[in-house]
Amino acid sequence: MGNRLSKIYTRTGDDGTTGLGDGTRVPKDDDRVEAYGTVDELNSVIGMVLAETVPDDIRETLEGVQHELFDLGSELCMPGYSAITAEHVAHLEQSLDALNANLPPLKEFILPGGGRAAGACHLARTVCRRTERRVYTLSNTSAVSAESLKYLNRLSDLLFVMCRVLARHESGQEVLWRSRRMKGKE
Repeated sequence: MGNRLSKIYTRTGDDGTTGLGDGTRVPKDDDRVEAYGTVDELNSVIGMVLAETVPDDIRETLEGVQHELFDLGSELCMPGYSAITAEHVAHLEQSLDALNANLPPLKEFILPGGGRAAGACHLARTVCRRTERRVYTLSNTSAVSAESLKYLNRLSDLLFVMCRVLARHESGQEVLWRSRRMKGKE
């Protein structure tokens, strides 16, 4: 494990740079910093979901995801380090399949909402999609494991299914999109 922080502020970032896990200093808006910073944001939003009352299977899965996201952030912060594996992706797929098995087929678009936990989960889903985009941007200039990109893609799918489950758990229904087009206009 890395060094423990005994002092929170170091003043080393006052010049607009930050240190990566390997000691390299880069600008705070570097693609790598943006990628792992957005992973951290996603982890925080998942914490908001977990602050609500959610079913035990969702709680257990999301708590595991939080630890894996911390690993992913470490992977992105340390060039050349790998933490996310095919097993992580497979575990997300298994969780997704298990939760989706009890849902009716999707026939309509769903709007974010359906309850506090479902709404927070929708926010997590959209932050996850942005995280995936930021990590993909990083992959255009730096080595990023294919498993990390797959993980984020599956996680956003899992979060979408969790939104559906949570809406039913909280309010008994999802919020369905209805077109507001005026009659006669296509």
